[in-house]
Amino acid sequence: MMTPTSLLNPDAFLSPLAIEAAVQRALDEDLGRAGDITSLATIPDGTKAEAVLVARQSGVVAGLPLALATLQQLSPDIEVRAHVRDAARVARGQQVLTISGPARAILTAERTALNFVGRLSGVATLTADYVARTEGTKMRICCTRKTTPGLRALEKYAVRCGGGFNHRFGLDDAILIKDNHIAVAGGVGAVLTRARAHAGHLVKIEIEVDTLSQLREVLDSGLADAVLLDNMDLATLREAVRLNGGRLALEASGGVTLESTAAIAATGVDYASAGALTHSAPNFDCALDIEM
Repeated sequence: MMTPTSLLNPDAFLSPLAIEAAVQRALDEDLGRAGDITSLATIPDGTKAEAVLVARQSGVVAGLPLALATLQQLSPDIEVRAHVRDAARVARGQQVLTISGPARAILTAERTALNFVGRLSGVATLTADYVARTEGTKMRICCTRKTTPGLRALEKYAVRCGGGFNHRFGLDDAILIKDNHIAVAGGVGAVLTRARAHAGHLVKIEIEVDTLSQLREVLDSGLADAVLLDNMDLATLREAVRLNGGRLALEASGGVTLESTAAIAATGVDYASAGALTHSAPNFDCALDIEM
């Protein structure tokens, strides 16, 4: 029997436990206390059905393991044939999954399965659009922690399906010193000194700077691993790259849009992070068509 992990992007890991937990939460939310009373009332027990999950737009698909897990959770008798797997680019009208089995279970699973595929394919497709604008440069597109509460692992996986890279998963991944940390701690030098004294030998330290003078202070300290260049215009980003001279990883952040990405990449920065990848990705249009 096909398993959810067999549909994962082969170059990106998503824990089976994360899939199981997300599907269980979503079904608990949708089924409530009495289940799908519409299907129970209108579809005789034992009725079989066939359905096709179809892409109604072109883009990069993601979330198929969650759709499959949703179907399998509702009935072990559902059979699914996958025509693609996550991270595949699909055309409008292309069949993605063929599904057969108990009609009640298929109809009950429909919206939850489509919600997963629509949301995650939307993130993957938008990410791929950003990545395409970095062609010919070294810059990598990264997501942020601006994710849907409870769905971060899924959305960050979808970013990887679209060819992007992940920033921190959570507050415990790395030390990222923001402007408010600097203000409370008493300045760039003070905050970096405290961070370096606390950090383990495998923990990276990144610090946000708003000005080139702050960048010079960071470079002179020798205590950071990466610098987040916050809301700098293109000329300032180019000067930051020159001043850095390849010493630290440089990340552009703030104002990173689909339209500005190519110009930011051309400045020579190493990374650009865009919260829009996850907080503003439009839903990917897909549908489940019943074929009786």
